[in-house]
Amino acid sequence: MADETKNQISEEEQLMITMGLIMNAGNAKSFGVEAIKAAKDGDFDLAHEKLDEAQKALVEAHNTQTGMLTQEAQGNHTNVTLLTVHSQDHLMTAITFCDLAADFVDVYEKLAELKK
Repeated sequence: MADETKNQISEEEQLMITMGLIMNAGNAKSFGVEAIKAAKDGDFDLAHEKLDEAQKALVEAHNTQTGMLTQEAQGNHTNVTLLTVHSQDHLMTAITFCDLAADFVDVYEKLAELKK
């Protein structure tokens, strides 16, 4: 029983990790939204800047997820809570959204070139 407790991540630590994942994934999605808006307005420099910021936030979120998986693989188990599941869902949604945002920016750029 003592070994089991030793390998557990504290609830507070799990909460901090999970909230960090949600925050970074949410930031990435928000930057994706801003990128689409900037592209729609014809500001492609800003759109690409926002896509870069989104990618950096996704890297942070992915690094957090990788850390969680590494801890699990090392035997440092966490209790899977609804919040933990939500954080994973948030990350996958953000990844998908940012991929689509990059495509939208490309389409708006091509449309702008065709209008010239």
